[in-house]
Amino acid sequence: MPLPFLTADRAFEDTDDTALPFDDRDQWRRPYRPGPWRVGSGALLLLLASFVLVAAVIITFAGSLAGAAICAGFAVLIIASALRLLRMGTWVSARGLRRVGFLTTQTVPWAQIAAVRTAQQPVRWLGLPRTVQGQALILVRRDQRAEGQQPLLTDRNADFLARHEAFDRAADSIEVWADEYGRTA
Repeated sequence: MPLPFLTADRAFEDTDDTALPFDDRDQWRRPYRPGPWRVGSGALLLLLASFVLVAAVIITFAGSLAGAAICAGFAVLIIASALRLLRMGTWVSARGLRRVGFLTTQTVPWAQIAAVRTAQQPVRWLGLPRTVQGQALILVRRDQRAEGQQPLLTDRNADFLARHEAFDRAADSIEVWADEYGRTA
């Protein structure tokens, strides 16, 4: 009995990243998949949280409820950090463009966006202070100058490091959203 979902003889389709026609465009969506660095970091944080929760159970059986509560609270903090790390990125909907950072979220309506463009510039490598030459997707707002703009995406962040084709697809997708909804807003 052949199991087609387990075999590699099917043709690979590049339509995995495109939105389905019945998808609700009013819901926030990330037009790209999280990269392996971001997913790996989140998995390591969740693994650390599981060890801390096991430690909390052991401390509970040892009789120190205050210590177990501290360990459990620390585990909840690690889990919340992992989930927030996985949520970081650029999100789009019919209402606007949203940049989700680790501690902040900034939403810009399409009416306030002048342009979304790709530029060659020094970018931060994996969010660290070191900069390297790379590509960045820059949001230009109508109410601010273009020099002080933060990049939405870079080809050296945790989602696109060593995945240049994925960066190009994501940048093109966000530029299309900006072109489509920026004109109507």
